Amino acid sequence: MNLTEAQVGIEYIIKDIKTDDEELNSFLFTLGCYSGESVTVINHVKGGCIISIKDGRYNIDNQLAEAIII
Repeated sequence: MNLTEAQVGIEYIIKDIKTDDEELNSFLFTLGCYSGESVTVINHVKGGCIISIKDGRYNIDNQLAEAIII
């Protein structure tokens, strides 16, 4: 399951980041988004979702949300 399928308000543990793009991997890592870290979907919005990672809130698009496996 990825973040586009996640329920709002439930904390999930990131299992994997599925992308071949090193730049995308690096960007997600700077957000604190890596395997073993907890993530919560705050809201699903058109074209993406708002997530909470390490006391920060981020608006990510569907491409990023689909790359984060929970």
